[in-house]
Amino acid sequence: MKVSCGTDITEISRIKEAIEKEGEKFINEIYTQNEINYCESKRNAKYQHYAARFAAKEAIYKAVSTFLGNKYEVSWKNAEILNTDDGKPYIMFHDVNFEERIENIDISLSHSKENAIANVTILYN
Repeated sequence: MKVSCGTDITEISRIKEAIEKEGEKFINEIYTQNEINYCESKRNAKYQHYAARFAAKEAIYKAVSTFLGNKYEVSWKNAEILNTDDGKPYIMFHDVNFEERIENIDISLSHSKENAIANVTILYN
């Protein structure tokens, strides 16, 4: 069994600025409809949640990059960050062929007033 991890930190203001400038174009390029619904439900804190999911997607890419021949094999929407009923985030993969190699994957998200951070750890064969 091997371990791979990825971590990313994102400035919330950078994500807020991108959303305000690019609007739907930015949101729909990066996030799934489930992620958009979740973030928008947070009203005043929505940018923190968008930023945490952006950091998560970057961290996921870093963790799974060991499986990739090139960076264009995955897109932003191949990994979706959802939450269990008790609020714990988890990852759902879509349309990727490396998922069968992953034995276990864990994600942690956090944010402050200025930054959002994500850490992803995978166990794989």
